[in-house]
Amino acid sequence: MTTTQTSPLTAADRCDRCGAQAYVRVVLPSGELLFCAHHARRHASAFADVAVLVQDETDRLLEEHGAPAR
Repeated sequence: MTTTQTSPLTAADRCDRCGAQAYVRVVLPSGELLFCAHHARRHASAFADVAVLVQDETDRLLEEHGAPAR
């Protein structure tokens, strides 16, 4: 098993599908993809079995936008 270092996602990181702010980084054997929370949920089944690492920072949405915790 290899350890992959990732930096926190910033406002400059954009979803590869729609261009919204990315909150999920999916590291694949051949590269990486960035997703907004919506597209990460939508495509999770496609990358779940092939991802080397999934960096999920969607919990920041609750902090940043004042949404009540579930």
